[in-house]
Amino acid sequence: MIDVKELKSRYDEIKANIENRYMKVDLDKIIEDQDKRAALLLEIETLRAKRNETAQKMKAKLTPEERSVLINEGKAIKDELALKEAEFAKIDTEFAEEARTIPNYAHKDAPIGKEDKDSLAVKFHGEVPTFSFKAKDHVELGEALDILDFDSGAKVAGQKFYYIKNQAVILQMALERYAMDIVIKHGFTPFITPDIAKEEILNGIGFNPRGAESNIYTIEGTGTCLVGTAEITLGGYYQNTILDKKDLPIKMTGLSHCFRREAGGAGQYSKGLYRVHQFSKLEMFIYCLPEESDDFHQQILAIEEEIFSGLGLAYRVVDTATGDLGAPAYRKFDIEAWMPGRGDNGEYGEVTSTSNCTDYQARSLNIRYRDDDGKIKFVHMLNGTAVALSRAMVAILENYQNEDGSISIPPVLVPYCGFDKISKKG
Repeated sequence: MIDVKELKSRYDEIKANIENRYMKVDLDKIIEDQDKRAALLLEIETLRAKRNETAQKMKAKLTPEERSVLINEGKAIKDELALKEAEFAKIDTEFAEEARTIPNYAHKDAPIGKEDKDSLAVKFHGEVPTFSFKAKDHVELGEALDILDFDSGAKVAGQKFYYIKNQAVILQMALERYAMDIVIKHGFTPFITPDIAKEEILNGIGFNPRGAESNIYTIEGTGTCLVGTAEITLGGYYQNTILDKKDLPIKMTGLSHCFRREAGGAGQYSKGLYRVHQFSKLEMFIYCLPEESDDFHQQILAIEEEIFSGLGLAYRVVDTATGDLGAPAYRKFDIEAWMPGRGDNGEYGEVTSTSNCTDYQARSLNIRYRDDDGKIKFVHMLNGTAVALSRAMVAILENYQNEDGSISIPPVLVPYCGFDKISKKG
């Protein structure tokens, strides 16, 4: 969450930011509840002081009548205090929930707009491939080569689940190791993270585990959820921790399964592996000093580009519009790879994103560091996709397809795969 001490001093800025993100947040109601909370806290502190004063008086030498008066006063204070504390607990919970709905401040250069189309392409890399034949999409290619099976996935687990088979299994493992090697080279410590996290961690990271609009699978009766990204588990790793400044930055990379409900994710651009309920992903995560987060954001983006340029894929870098940032992000860049089988003539499709969330997540999760002046401050937290294996597979299958239906393996992956082509059996 943002610093709630700034709700009044930066009111106009916060209000404009909410509007620019096209979010519905009742800022005036939140400030009203903040004032109620503060007034109740003052009343409680006053009553506690009276209770302590009465307790001190009881230690004196008193007549029976004086003692009786003080006992009655003490009971009255106790009853009133209990009522005020219950009232405070209710408004404190409500205020905390309301404050979490306020989005992070946005970078001054983030494009203002509501949807994907309002985002700004800031870089193009590589040449879009041309084919002497009609390009197929990855679903048709994968099923013909017997490396993808969507029908059996739907039969066993439901729509948007799938089986990866035969040489595609090796290809996915090759992608995973290829990306891991690059990220480790840049100083990231590798993790395999839990696939489950507590709801308090999801809330702290900025994911809503409840409600019809939630993209999260909750595990009923446990207070836990299946994670949609290792950002959640890596971001929760240092919850309630004061880090040593000398240890910053902390660079982590986490491999995890990712589970997403993808409610409303229908349409031709969501077919096959592009938008699914389960996939594997290698995520990058950085805890750093506030003054360094912009630079580390660019470093994460550069690593993502290194991974996808190394695969020989054409892509563009997109500066994400304010309405598509999500609440925690201060600024976000996406990489969209060219996918020849997307639409009628090919389209760019998102394969990575990287967000600088500044201190927004750190405040909710209470992750801080001690500065040189001895003051305790909040770290900045950043995340970025190294490789979402399902979407990278889409781009590779479609870009490296051959007229006979076979798939060439990107040269950089051949040493990891042990073969250079996927062809029809027999």
